[in-house]
Amino acid sequence: MHLRIMASRHSAFYSPLLSVISAGFLEKAGFTAGYSVLQPGQRSHELIRDGVVDIMQSAVSSNWQPLDNDISPLPVHFALINRRDGFFLAGRHRDQAFRWKDLEGSTLLADHGGQPLAMLRYAAHVNQVDWSKITVLDRGTPEQMSEAFRAGEGDYIHLQAPGPELLEEDGAGWSVMSVGASMPEVAFSTLCCSRDFLASESFEPFAEAFRQAREWVRSAPAHDVAEREAEFFPGVSLSALAAAIARYQKLGTWSGDHRITPALYEQALDVFACAGGLRTRHAFEKVC
Repeated sequence: MHLRIMASRHSAFYSPLLSVISAGFLEKAGFTAGYSVLQPGQRSHELIRDGVVDIMQSAVSSNWQPLDNDISPLPVHFALINRRDGFFLAGRHRDQAFRWKDLEGSTLLADHGGQPLAMLRYAAHVNQVDWSKITVLDRGTPEQMSEAFRAGEGDYIHLQAPGPELLEEDGAGWSVMSVGASMPEVAFSTLCCSRDFLASESFEPFAEAFRQAREWVRSAPAHDVAEREAEFFPGVSLSALAAAIARYQKLGTWSGDHRITPALYEQALDVFACAGGLRTRHAFEKVC
C-alpha cells in the first residue's frame, strides 16, 4: 500500500517520521510512501478529511480551535513524535554564559508559529522572564529569520535544528539554550490520521513501523541517522545534520513510549493557557 505522509514542518526534530520512510521501516512493513510538507493556506484537518493525506505530522493543539468552532470530523492523534520542545535560542557570542533573564532588554527573532511561540513564552514564564521587556520580532519563515539574523538583526534567534548548527558552521551564531530543556516534558509533535484510517488494516502495521523507527533514531549513532535522512536535507552538510540529531538525542526528545499520555496532553493545555491561547480545555479523549 502507498501512504501519503505530510509534515506540518520540516526539521531534524521529526527524524522518527523521516526515518520510518528513509531507513526502510515502512518498506519492511509492506508500504511505499510519499512525503510532502504543508504549504501556506493548507489546513491539515481538511486534507485528512478529504482523503488527500493518510498520515500528518501535527500537534494535539491543532485540534483545539476547530473543536471550539464545532468543526468535524477532526483527525485522531495517535503517536508522540517529540516529548520536548525542539527549539533553541542562538546568540551572537560563542561560549556565552546565558541566563533566561538575558532576554530582558534584548531583541529576539522569534518563530511566530502558534505552538512554537506559546512554548517559548511558557519557557520564559517558567524561568521568570518578563516577556514585556523583550523586543520580539517576527521575520517570517525560519529561513527568513536566519537571513535577518545573519544580516545583523537581533541579539538572539529562536530556531529548530539544524538551523542553529548551520549558523555555527558559518560562525554566524551560537546555540545558548534549549527551550525544551528549560520547561517540563509536553505532548509537542504527534502523528494523526482519520478515524477511517485508524480502523483500517494498515493502521497497526504503520504504527508498529513508526515505533521501531523512533526507537532506532533515539539509540543509533547520530551520523548513521543523518546518512539515512540526508536526502530530505539538500544543501545541509552531513556534519550539521548529525550534530542536530545528536543534540535531540541528548535532550531526550524521543525518549519514552510513543503513545500520547494524558499527563503530557494536560501539560500542552497548561502551556497554551499560560500563553493566553486557550479557550477550552478539551478532553484527552476528544483529541487522542
